[in-house]
Amino acid sequence: MKKILIMLIIAGVLAFGALNYHFILMDRGIKVLKKVELTFDKTFVDARGAKKIKLYLDPSLVKAGVKDLLED
Repeated sequence: MKKILIMLIIAGVLAFGALNYHFILMDRGIKVLKKVELTFDKTFVDARGAKKIKLYLDPSLVKAGVKDLLED
């Protein structure tokens, strides 16, 4: 019973993180960006190489502030 409870807590924490943050894979590592809305949409985004331009065209990422993140 204890193992099930621990696994449920871990699953809840992972789901909470997926709902609240964008994880953007960049050329030199992973950047984390806070989401504006609680959705599973665009949780993991690949921005390696020339794919960075597509980030500027996505409204949910622009609202979250991806422009500031990529300028750094």
